[in-house]
Amino acid sequence: MRAIRRFSVRPVLPEPLTGLGTLVNNLRWVWHPETQDVFEAVDPQLWRSTGGDPVRLLGEVPAARLDELANDQAFLRRLELAVSELNGYVTDDRWFQAEAGSPITSVAYFSPEFGITHVLPQYSGGLGILAGDHLKAASDLGVPLIGVGLLYRHGYFGQSLNREGWQQERYPLVDPDGLPISLLRDGPDASSAPATISVTLPGGRTLSAQIWVAQVGRVPLLMLDADMEDNEPAEREVTDRLYGGTTEHRLLQELLLGVGGVRAVREFCRVTGHAAPEVFHTNEGHAGFLGVERIRELATDQGLDFDTALEVARGGTVFTTHTPVPAGIDRFPVELIQQHFSPDVFGDGVPIDRILALGAEDFENGDPSVFNMAIMGLRLAQRANGVSRLHGVVSRGMFAGLWPSFDPTDVPITSITNGVHAPTWVAREIHQLTYASTDTAVDGEGIFEGLDKTTDAQIWETKRILRQRFIDDTRARVHASWVNRGASEAELGWVDSILDPDVLTMGFARRVPSYKRLTLMLRDPARLKAMLLHPERPIQIVIAGKSHPADEGGKKLIQEMVRFADDPEVRHRIVFVPDYDIALAQPMYPGCDVWLNNPLRPYEACGTSGMKAALNGALNLSIRDGWWDEWYDDEFGWSIPSAEGVEDTDRRDDLEAHALYDLIEKQVAPRFYDGEVPGRWIEMLRHTIKELGPKVLATRMVRDYVQQLYVPAAESSRKLNSTYEGARELAGWKKKVRAAWSAIRVDHVELQGLGDVPQLGTTVGIRAFVTLGGLAPEDIDVEALHGRVNSEDEITEPARVSLSLAETYEGNRHRYEGELKLDRTGPFGYTVRVLPNHAMLASPAELGLAAGPSDPEDPESADLPAGSEF
Repeated sequence: MRAIRRFSVRPVLPEPLTGLGTLVNNLRWVWHPETQDVFEAVDPQLWRSTGGDPVRLLGEVPAARLDELANDQAFLRRLELAVSELNGYVTDDRWFQAEAGSPITSVAYFSPEFGITHVLPQYSGGLGILAGDHLKAASDLGVPLIGVGLLYRHGYFGQSLNREGWQQERYPLVDPDGLPISLLRDGPDASSAPATISVTLPGGRTLSAQIWVAQVGRVPLLMLDADMEDNEPAEREVTDRLYGGTTEHRLLQELLLGVGGVRAVREFCRVTGHAAPEVFHTNEGHAGFLGVERIRELATDQGLDFDTALEVARGGTVFTTHTPVPAGIDRFPVELIQQHFSPDVFGDGVPIDRILALGAEDFENGDPSVFNMAIMGLRLAQRANGVSRLHGVVSRGMFAGLWPSFDPTDVPITSITNGVHAPTWVAREIHQLTYASTDTAVDGEGIFEGLDKTTDAQIWETKRILRQRFIDDTRARVHASWVNRGASEAELGWVDSILDPDVLTMGFARRVPSYKRLTLMLRDPARLKAMLLHPERPIQIVIAGKSHPADEGGKKLIQEMVRFADDPEVRHRIVFVPDYDIALAQPMYPGCDVWLNNPLRPYEACGTSGMKAALNGALNLSIRDGWWDEWYDDEFGWSIPSAEGVEDTDRRDDLEAHALYDLIEKQVAPRFYDGEVPGRWIEMLRHTIKELGPKVLATRMVRDYVQQLYVPAAESSRKLNSTYEGARELAGWKKKVRAAWSAIRVDHVELQGLGDVPQLGTTVGIRAFVTLGGLAPEDIDVEALHGRVNSEDEITEPARVSLSLAETYEGNRHRYEGELKLDRTGPFGYTVRVLPNHAMLASPAELGLAAGPSDPEDPESADLPAGSEF
């Protein structure tokens, strides 16, 4: 019979073993091998059969075994050491305290998904894995972070295949009592009532949520759960599954994450005494409503007007965009936003028209009927970034409509390239070969010097061992998949011989939207077959990936790949493994020799899977997109030539696929099979780990966030928050500048000392006459831009020089002067512009205002066109 309700019963551990509970309840065990060894020692076979889940392990281990361990002095000493080491890890000073000087009280980091471990299935793909790695690296560095997300009772979907190779989705129930998390309670003991928050909804409804806490090393992760009896049935379903449901369902999830998340942080800090955040980090637009809630707090609790509250909230907010395509951004009907933020629902402290303006696409080619979450995120954050250098360029172009007076290069979106948490992803065998330190916070030069003490033969044998382990795991998964597809055991003898530990192994695993081009390798099936079956230099490919349940196109790509891999002629050389998750990925990265990535450039924001493979000694074979574009080196792997600019997509795919085939046939495979121990291959592997490795670490990434974004945001937050006078002054100043800007004019610009034949190295004087209307000289900065110009007279990569005030005339007219150095040959151009200037601006482009010379075709224009050239 089917149970009407399911729940987990946790064991009562004997008193000497209570330390096991301590270890289980801190997710540092996810990336700490020594703690995993303690769990394995409890019952090695059960540890393997539970998939490395310590909660299940302790729930299923026989009581007699626990009693035995409680009297095992060797085990108790080992347990005591592990608990002591964990206590030191969470309390001792680390990089943030010892070197950075604790410049921030705390940071609240919001994300719709977190990939910490397969045991806590609250992630779908790269965004969640990145968020999980961010928390782990912050913990290793001692950065005081609070993670904020949702607890989905069905997580993301589990993937299987039917007989025809079509993706099937299943949504298993996630029981919080069976997870390594605890309920936040409004008191010191287990009998205290759960701490809860609530969000008011239209129609007099209330959405309440309890708060589960996952302790990720030193970092608490708060997960809001709406599945509680206080809610009506419809509201209980809000946190049912990740990225599912109707448009309004998604809006309710994002309301709970943003608005409810801020309230959960306040509740957590009240209950635990944790320092309140100075900085709020919005990881993608899903959590953007956190800024609206902070404005409401300030308006309601502190009596601030909207503009002042906006400046306070913006100053301490960081927004990270992760998508390079507009289709990846959440957009809601304006009417839906009006319903959920009307004064009778959200309160009258925040005018609905001002909220709507935050997400309005009020730029050229924008859609006035939608509310754009990414646009709101950018408007509510004083600092914003993309996740690789190329993605920063793409993002500045994609969002340039918000700053129409500026070139895309001036759009105030910087970039911090993603990284990966090595202790989570690097195989223990690779770690032992390469790492010079056991400290997970160490990430600088020399971290991988241990590799210098290792012979080529040792490296090669280690990779073979890892290849075999991956093959064993893959065979088990493929066997289970075929049984699920309806095959009998009698039909599956061939599975035991798929893949070969002595064959060049390539991996391809990621989500399956069309731009990632899962099936690019199938453009010429006969040529791919020839490579798979080559008599001397065969390759084998292991493929994994999920398509969003609503993406029929992605499912067709998976089916096409599965059907090719089902061919008896090649199925021992190419396999599709369903249900890609952390548990599948962890043996896959070390087991591959080459990591394949062939997105449609430039649509890969970063793409961290290749980083994880590289740290495990795999070479990358990739289109120059995402992180590979900035860090590619021919010693790290191979760059697939891009046919970017070819408008015919089929033609482009053909060109890039054949370039891929050529690289594999002529360079990759010959190098791999060059001798019993291929010295040149090993040399590239060493170079990849030692030179590329430090760049791709998540600790490097989090340091960059701390130094480049968190600390400046915290400094702004303090200045604006102390008495709010700074925020009031800034808001008033911006209002004044916007009102007066239309009267700003650059009346005349002239050069001095240019000569008849300008020569390299010459320094010339520049003078600009500017009328400031109702503004004062201290309100603005006059800037000269100069450099090489293209055929359209656009200045490429301009150098900037601030001009000094030299003289003031009647009518608020001023002369500014400076010098330009002619530091390059060829066509050279210059122009002058006026920008707002205030000490509290994070960027001169923050207000989106700039004034330059008038249109040269206007007979009453200034003397100099905007792009003068000589």
